Amino acid sequence: MTNRRARTLAIVTLALALPLVVLVVVRAGADPAPGEARPAAATATPTPTGPPVIVPGRPGESAAVRPAEQVRAPERPHNAMDVEFVRMMIPHHGQALAMAELAPDRAADPDVRAIADRIRASQGPEIGMLRGWLQVRGLAERVEGHDHGTMRGMQSAEAMRRLADARGAEFDRLFVRMMTEHHRGAVEMATELLKVGSELTLSEFANSVATEQSVEIDRLRELLDS
Repeated sequence: MTNRRARTLAIVTLALALPLVVLVVVRAGADPAPGEARPAAATATPTPTGPPVIVPGRPGESAAVRPAEQVRAPERPHNAMDVEFVRMMIPHHGQALAMAELAPDRAADPDVRAIADRIRASQGPEIGMLRGWLQVRGLAERVEGHDHGTMRGMQSAEAMRRLADARGAEFDRLFVRMMTEHHRGAVEMATELLKVGSELTLSEFANSVATEQSVEIDRLRELLDS
């Protein structure tokens, strides 16, 4: 485009936009009718600030970190079962991550290492999403008197020690067995929430957990059979 053509285009654009700008300014600054009081100028009120809040995304999407003043609790209601599910799923996912983090240095089978990699890639961000869900609603992550060790699929401290001590084929065997039990527990928890929960984001998340971990159970079963 030549300089002359660019100048012409700029002049035409300005000519079209100027009447609109003038109209807006005139309307905004118009004097009130006789007898009407001029509205008082709005005064800015300071917005309270707080710590950043992790805003959960939909399943498969990353959570976002936003200033607290930009986040409001969603209007769609949740119930006690939704809250209980989130509080249980955080440590449940946490144990799966703990098992998966042992695999790179201990597993002999590359397929076991690949499954562990997928677990780390998916369940780490999901823990952030679940914590954000509680934070947005002003709910505590932990409550007194709740024994996470009784949750379905959770492995005992002794079983976790045996897994950490194992190497090679023995590690692979223990990992596959323990992770299969762990995934089954998560699928049961997610399936139950779909029956009794009320919040849409969690229902989508629970459906994703039930579907993806069922597929992973099949992969683990194939490793046991091989």
